Amino acid sequence: MELSLAHPAIKAFVCGSFSGTCSTLLFQPLDLVKTRLQTSQSGMQPGSSRVGMTSVLLGVVRTERLLGLWKGISPSFVRTIPGVGIYFSSYHSLKQHFFQDSRPGAAQAVMLGGGARTVAGVVMLPITVIKTRFECGRYSYVSVSGALRSVCRSEGPTALFSGLMATLLRDVPFSGIYAMFYSQAKASLPQEISSSSSAPVANFSCGVLAGVLASLVTQPADVVKTHVQVNPQLRTTEAVRYIYTAHGLEGFFRGAVPRCLRRTMMATMAWTVYEQMMAHVGLKS
Repeated sequence: MELSLAHPAIKAFVCGSFSGTCSTLLFQPLDLVKTRLQTSQSGMQPGSSRVGMTSVLLGVVRTERLLGLWKGISPSFVRTIPGVGIYFSSYHSLKQHFFQDSRPGAAQAVMLGGGARTVAGVVMLPITVIKTRFECGRYSYVSVSGALRSVCRSEGPTALFSGLMATLLRDVPFSGIYAMFYSQAKASLPQEISSSSSAPVANFSCGVLAGVLASLVTQPADVVKTHVQVNPQLRTTEAVRYIYTAHGLEGFFRGAVPRCLRRTMMATMAWTVYEQMMAHVGLKS
């Protein structure tokens, strides 16, 4: 069946999955560096010298070669391709159901983005746990399916949902805040720009602004989420206490630069590609 004849939600899913594939392939190294920076805290003594983004990047290339920067790309694809598709499909369906004849306001955009991310986040959490473990370098998993079996066998299926609260506290606000800033920034563009050939560039700029703001707001939850998923014996509150005791408030912003770069560019590229594809198949995004 041709995509042009498919249900709108399926079109949104396909467009979102394709956009997620492109952005994941490009920005996976930033996610790996972010995870290594955050998990390196566990082996550090309070007051010891900091490990920076550049040193982690060079260390990975030196010990694992250039392709080591794409370690964890398999679970990232398994997570992102359906995950971004589910997000955009849910977003489109919710928007069509509640705001078919009107433009969502700031508060409505937060609810749309947050609601869609809740659905995608819960469904894809087991793969998110495996992806984080692949990237941290502490586990010797060979494949995604093997990792899933290993976790279920040694820790129980509930381990695949470790960090659920921290993940939702990170992803739901990020998506809600991003959708709000992005939609409001786009709405403020002059009509002659929105309808011109430079519209994708203008939309990309709006996405960058929205991504930076949303990333900074949700960075502490991302650090907590990483610690809980790498150390499943930790509860969310225990991870928060450990990070603060060992590293102070600064510890909650560990890996902020690579995460901000990655999340901003991934979300911006995903939205830009998604909107262009949706326009190509005759749907308003």
